[in-house]
Amino acid sequence: MDRRRFVAGSAAAAAALAVKPALAQEPYPSRPITFLNPSPPGGAADVVARPFAASLEPLFKQPVVIETKAGAAGQVGAQFAANAKPDGYTLLVHIVSISGFAEVDKLFGRPPKFTRADFIPIARLTAGPMVLVVNDKQPYKTLKELVDDAKQRPNAIVFSSSGLYGALHLPTALFMKAAGIQMRHLPTNGGGPALNAILGNNAQVLVSSIAAASAQMKAGKLRALAQFGAQRAASAPDVPTLKELGYDVEFSLWVGLFAPKGTPTPIIDRVRAETRKAVTNEQFKAAIHNIGDEVAYLDQPEFAKFWDEDAKRVEAAVQSIGRVQG
Repeated sequence: MDRRRFVAGSAAAAAALAVKPALAQEPYPSRPITFLNPSPPGGAADVVARPFAASLEPLFKQPVVIETKAGAAGQVGAQFAANAKPDGYTLLVHIVSISGFAEVDKLFGRPPKFTRADFIPIARLTAGPMVLVVNDKQPYKTLKELVDDAKQRPNAIVFSSSGLYGALHLPTALFMKAAGIQMRHLPTNGGGPALNAILGNNAQVLVSSIAAASAQMKAGKLRALAQFGAQRAASAPDVPTLKELGYDVEFSLWVGLFAPKGTPTPIIDRVRAETRKAVTNEQFKAAIHNIGDEVAYLDQPEFAKFWDEDAKRVEAAVQSIGRVQG
């Protein structure tokens, strides 16, 4: 009898000890956090993700590592994030093009690799105007000169982009449609390679974020002919908007922070709280200002609403371009 009680008591104690660690939760974060970057170095997501990560590290007291997963105009990084473990240790920094990939798959009759529902929007970090630039080897001083030449020589002028239906291809295609011109497309695997293509004169035209192009604009290697914002950007006050020049085209490039769906709410709340502090960091604001971009923080509720509205515009842009192969 006593032996049975001892065995039962020992089993209960062992079970209690087994349950206790299972119920305990490690504090978040207790190890490094990875930001998935869908663009090569120098791309719009990359130039924002790096100073943002640096601002977050002292708040989290953990390293924030940038892991580049570039390809297919940002689809590779987004797909990788959609399939990541939803534990808060893998987050995604992505741009406006994330909204259109499912629509592209639909356009080609393919099942989508992921949809917007696979992500939790956490915050919008920046939103900046896009600018149409030519390299310093081109004679064009105004957009009219470029358009006139393109009309006389269809498909002779080459424009580079970050990839088919990416954040640089979409506004370029919308502009060509509005201007009634055709330029030849040179898709690359990201904003950085697209920039290198125009600097090397493998392409003559590029629509880029001001952030990604500003250093080369300041150096005189790129000349801005027009910008895509509703109004002129403070960082490029002498560059007219497309609407000023008679083209009803508007497009902006924003950068946001996302988590895989299923990430626990307490973790999302912690990331939101630290993100709110990080974007007010003077070093982060200075870094964004220096690349000609603008901090345009939106917390989760506002960002979710914005993303829903902006996605409709991006999907409409994809539909207006239709099926293209290159």
